[in-house]
Amino acid sequence: MNVLEELKGAETVGITGHIRPDGDCIGSCMGLYSYLKDNCPQLDVTVYLETPGSEFHYIRDIDKIQTIPDIKKEYDVFFVLDCSSLDRIEPFHSCFENAKKTVCIDHHISNGSFADVNVVDAQASSACEVLYRTLEDDKISKDTAACIYTGIVHDTGVFKYSSTSAQTMLIAGKMMEKGIDYSDIIDNSFYTKTYIQNQILGRALLESVLFYDGKCIFSLVTQDEMNFYGVTGRELGGIVEQLRLTEGVEVAIFLYQTGEEEYKVSLRSKKVIDVSKIAMHYGGGGHIRAAGFTANGAVHDIINNIGARIEEQYNALSGAENVE
Repeated sequence: MNVLEELKGAETVGITGHIRPDGDCIGSCMGLYSYLKDNCPQLDVTVYLETPGSEFHYIRDIDKIQTIPDIKKEYDVFFVLDCSSLDRIEPFHSCFENAKKTVCIDHHISNGSFADVNVVDAQASSACEVLYRTLEDDKISKDTAACIYTGIVHDTGVFKYSSTSAQTMLIAGKMMEKGIDYSDIIDNSFYTKTYIQNQILGRALLESVLFYDGKCIFSLVTQDEMNFYGVTGRELGGIVEQLRLTEGVEVAIFLYQTGEEEYKVSLRSKKVIDVSKIAMHYGGGGHIRAAGFTANGAVHDIINNIGARIEEQYNALSGAENVE
């Protein structure tokens, strides 16, 4: 698919991504916005997202993001990026429903192909990698390149995750050739943490628990703790990644409380367990090595249920090895 081909005859374009947008979601949405503003200045383009974190301040026109949907506007084409299902684009669902044509660009294995045009590659490192393939390289500006590089960096864990391919590195290199400040993008948007974030990270690590013979680790941040430190779920990014780096651990589980016996669960694995299967079982989704879902109930029960799913996969792998 070529993005510009899909926009023939269009005058109004809407763009959105998933709730609680991360680096890949912000990078892909703003990358598409930047590309269209550079190459199709006549288009009326609007990006709808929750307010991004201040770490993405370097992205051009980041302040142009709209956080409230224009329910009266009918878009000729409406893009959804880095999102596997329509329930993940609230509160902008009405913009999608009212559009004359819809396009989804994504890389989640759980994507249900809900748009009129779907460009989904579950093997891609990021939505930004998929987006790049729909653009014309010679029309990608430095500003657009910074967005695409941001998304790739965030969804590959700075090129560490198994989804990182030679193609991923090639695209990242092409973006670097556009003149972006790639080292600052990594430092400022991925590694830099506030003092408060470091404090709550330290607390989460200190209170983490190993189980399943040290192959799994989990930690929890309660609402009371979030209120004490004055943080929201957005400031908790990076905790599950740090848990994953624990020696001997295959699966890391991080929960933060969002309501009475309600938790946002993030899962990460290294090489063996497919956490997307676990997340999808509980109504969530994601990737083989990174996924999440919302859980209700007691923390003890949630962890036990996840542990049972992990054990099922280990048993299946063990059975397959015995057959061989």
